[in-house]
Amino acid sequence: MTSIESSSAMPGSAGAVSVPDAATHTSGPPKGMFADVLQSLLVTLLLALFGTTFIVQAFKIPSQSMEPALLVGDHLLVNKFLFQGSGAWYEKFLPYRPVRHGDIVVFKFPFDDHPHYVKRVIGLPGDRIRITAGQVYVNENLLAEPYAVHDAAARDPFGDNFPPADPEFLGAALQPEWTTHIMNYVRGGELLVPPDRYFVMGDNRDRSWDSRYWGFVDRQAIIGRPVLIYWSVAATSADYADRSLFGTVRGIEAALLHLPASTRWNRMLREVH
Repeated sequence: MTSIESSSAMPGSAGAVSVPDAATHTSGPPKGMFADVLQSLLVTLLLALFGTTFIVQAFKIPSQSMEPALLVGDHLLVNKFLFQGSGAWYEKFLPYRPVRHGDIVVFKFPFDDHPHYVKRVIGLPGDRIRITAGQVYVNENLLAEPYAVHDAAARDPFGDNFPPADPEFLGAALQPEWTTHIMNYVRGGELLVPPDRYFVMGDNRDRSWDSRYWGFVDRQAIIGRPVLIYWSVAATSADYADRSLFGTVRGIEAALLHLPASTRWNRMLREVH
């Protein structure tokens, strides 16, 4: 880190520092400058790594499952310094809080190389979940969902009623691992959320691949809560279908080329609820 030296002496006063003459002046960069620059870069890199590891991380939305709260092409800042859960002694001294009903969370999907998903928390550990005639009930109480939307044109096997009453009706819509275990958690027509697990769903209820189809989210898989849309660009799910390095670079290039026209300016710096 570059140091800053101070002096109270004014130019021309007795205490003024004299300027070296040409004979004693050495050409080239000041001694230690490269070391100072390298040190500054390393400190900046360490702070950036610390921030993205523990405090905040950027993500983008590639699907319609959370519309209208989150649109395809929204770029989010996710607060990773929010949820408690590890049980560490220091949690009581930090501004952590438990995961709550209605929280939008980013988490690692349990399967398929663990991509990042974003959904809304519907059930906490110990909750009993059921869907009847398209209405969600938590512990026998009808859940108020002003954020949820339905699409009658979409084919959603578990949109009207869940959980299934008979394993014969599971069909091929479920993740294979969930097909094997789902009936172990069904009690009296309700799905019981086990300890340290969460039941999540998308706001775009009939177009969401969520806990109904692949199971619970482990507490340790939850990364944080989206807090801000820092940028939003008009896009479709097809634009994010290629997750390879080439596809990512091509997507960035296309976004930059059409930056002014494709940016949704009315969504910039919008809080996520």
